[in-house]
Amino acid sequence: MLPRARWSRSDNAGSDRRSVRLTGVSDPETEELRLDQIAREREERRRADDAPLADEVEQHDRRADKAAYLREKLEARAQAERDA
Repeated sequence: MLPRARWSRSDNAGSDRRSVRLTGVSDPETEELRLDQIAREREERRRADDAPLADEVEQHDRRADKAAYLREKLEARAQAERDA
């Protein structure tokens, strides 16, 4: 199913300019950021597995957890954009 186009007037009073906004599609920038966080999480998990010291393992685990958290927030944002 293709996304629907929604027409809306600009906020400028008296302006006849219109913009088209696709509904059911998330922002490409949001998707790119989400993919970056997936890659970052995987890399930090790999580094945690390879770390020789417990402190380094904890540091990489925290970074991976942060990347996972950000990825989840970006997924929620993408879903909200698709639902809009």
